[in-house]
Amino acid sequence: MPFCHSCGAEVGNNAVVCVKCGVAVNNANISTQTGPVSDKEWIVALLLSFFLGVFGVHRFYTGHIGIGVAQLLTLGGCGIWAFIDFILIAVGSYTDVDGRQLKK
Repeated sequence: MPFCHSCGAEVGNNAVVCVKCGVAVNNANISTQTGPVSDKEWIVALLLSFFLGVFGVHRFYTGHIGIGVAQLLTLGGCGIWAFIDFILIAVGSYTDVDGRQLKK
């Protein structure tokens, strides 16, 4: 089932308008990701994790403030925590603070 890019709600295969947010639905704004989609970009989180992961910047970006502070204080768990987060983001299983998949 496709999802609206604007709000992440499920839309029917033949839908013209998203019933939740009212945005016109066409091939350009339908996501094939499963579940609601975050307003945070996947590639931004991936780059932040790669370059600034030991400081937890990707966690702050996605709304995980508490864990971001913990990563900042521990330098990403001596790099291990940051590396694991990088892998999770790269394979697409990392979510924002509300549990929504990052937008691709």
